[in-house]
Amino acid sequence: MKKGIHPVFYKEARIVCNSCNTVYTLGSTIEELKVELCSNCHPFYTGKEILVDRENLVEKFNKKKDLAVKLAKEAPKKKDRKTNKVSTPGQISLKDMLSSIK
Repeated sequence: MKKGIHPVFYKEARIVCNSCNTVYTLGSTIEELKVELCSNCHPFYTGKEILVDRENLVEKFNKKKDLAVKLAKEAPKKKDRKTNKVSTPGQISLKDMLSSIK
């Protein structure tokens, strides 16, 4: 290894949480780190997670999704006369696409 180009590694670097003042000791290239949240006080880890939905975006999405699923189930399925296969609405064959170009 070349000398003078690698950062100093601190074996006992301090990580301090600003919310709960918990101090962790880990190895790092920075001697002291300050973090806003740690696993000790973060809502995801403590189980106090709250979903903030001020504009009802989640509810609106779920309504649209339910409507799309309902419409997909109710859509009439057509049988192709030539091949006797069921095709979905809006699906056209390559032959039909080419004939519409001419």
